[in-house]
Amino acid sequence: MPKYYEDKEEDGRACGGVREDLRQCLLESPCVLQENKSPKQCLKEGHCRSLQMTFFACKRSMVSVCGVFSASSLS
Repeated sequence: MPKYYEDKEEDGRACGGVREDLRQCLLESPCVLQENKSPKQCLKEGHCRSLQMTFFACKRSMVSVCGVFSASSLS
């Protein structure tokens, strides 16, 4: 079960739970802890890839929904 379900305050931002899981995954990864790299660098190297893809899909779905409303108002 994702960590964001466990006693977390409501983020309020879109995809907040997945964002928090991705953040925690990066901060707890050996890349950050042992190699002392930045979370951004570790993300570029492919760490926590599944959470990154989930976060991307979530954000993309939010954009897609907005695009549908914008396009329908033009007709």
